[in-house]
Amino acid sequence: MAISAKDVMELRRQTDCGMMECKKALTQAEGDFEKAIEILREQGLATANKKAGRIAAEGMVYAVSFDNCAVVVEVNAETDFVAKNDKFVEFTKELAKVVAEQNPADVDALMGCKMGEGTVDDALKALILVIKENIKVRRFTRYEGHCAAYVHGGGTHGVIVKFETSDDVASKAEFAAFGKDIAMQIAAANPSYLNEAAVPAETIAKEKEIILAQMANDPKNANKPDAIKEKMAIGKLGKFYKENCLVDQAFIKDGNMDVKKYVAETAKALGGDIQIVAYTHFVKGEGLEKRTEDFAAEVAAAIKH
Repeated sequence: MAISAKDVMELRRQTDCGMMECKKALTQAEGDFEKAIEILREQGLATANKKAGRIAAEGMVYAVSFDNCAVVVEVNAETDFVAKNDKFVEFTKELAKVVAEQNPADVDALMGCKMGEGTVDDALKALILVIKENIKVRRFTRYEGHCAAYVHGGGTHGVIVKFETSDDVASKAEFAAFGKDIAMQIAAANPSYLNEAAVPAETIAKEKEIILAQMANDPKNANKPDAIKEKMAIGKLGKFYKENCLVDQAFIKDGNMDVKKYVAETAKALGGDIQIVAYTHFVKGEGLEKRTEDFAAEVAAAIKH
């Protein structure tokens, strides 16, 4: 099948591999991106692909923590100008407050929640009339309890984290700073899992399979006994955990410790116990295709119809 230059460029963006390697992998995978990434990894050319979705849609992500909960929402629009529009920003922030106060089950339920004099759906339709762009409420997550929130890049990334700790520890200013550190860690390092226990068995099996394939392609390891290669593969899984599991990652503010140690040291300093329970990281437009037509092409396309 024909592989487009656009597809090759996208695979290169996701893997940092060379153009020819990307083209060969896509050709071998018959255009399947996930399979192409797996092929490149088996050849030792690409590292693990952590949620590398096509980040392209416009709009903004907003995360905020309240006294008893935290919320992260994503609202999408057609152009990047909208994310800077005061009315759009105000709507997105108000939406997070609605989620916090009314706790809807999903986006459909959220659209029927009260906002101002009407519903969220009414407010959204009014905003579309003013801004004259298609705007969609895409997703949200809400956690109850002791939480932290962080927004990066004016709304490109939003993170909320839930902790298990005492009210006494959570009330301290140092805990708020700690919570922000953990949320920033997630935004910067983009872990795929909280800890080793959260990694699905099939993912670990696939990683082992890829590691063994890498050994088979490595002259130094190819002829070693299977039992030795199996032990080496288990050892190499440690690197996977350090890259993909939040608590095993190197702490961004101090590379001499991992996140697990930072949590333990903070808990000790604050005189209590702290556990990271869950987190959600939204990246604006993750997994969505960007509208590529420019206005001139759009007008030309309209004229033809």
